[in-house]
Amino acid sequence: MGYFIVMYVMTLCIPVVMIIAGYMMDRHTPKKINGVYGYRTARSMKNKETWEFAHHYCGKLWLKIGVVLLVISAFMLLPFVHRSHDVISAAVCIAEAVQVAVLVASIFPTERALKKNFDEKGNRRSSVE
Repeated sequence: MGYFIVMYVMTLCIPVVMIIAGYMMDRHTPKKINGVYGYRTARSMKNKETWEFAHHYCGKLWLKIGVVLLVISAFMLLPFVHRSHDVISAAVCIAEAVQVAVLVASIFPTERALKKNFDEKGNRRSSVE
């Protein structure tokens, strides 16, 4: 049972980190554009406005996704409580692979929103198409 509890807690780590990071990105955007931390893509680093927009958008997205993943992850491992270590490990690996895929996939809607709201030079579009 101890092994299950440790693995259960480990499965909840990615969603919890997404919630915390999402909150921090939305509420405490890094003041300066930098290549070390924050939402760093070529489009988000064009200027201060694109930098802040990307952090607010992605932060809110991570917050929502993190909550959904936390709830799903909390319940999806329960059927494996009394299974072998190998079965529990496999279930956790699958769960965490899905979580990481969702985390990485959040780049696409953020970049789409940046492209919709800013031109290639980072100027805000006068009317959103």
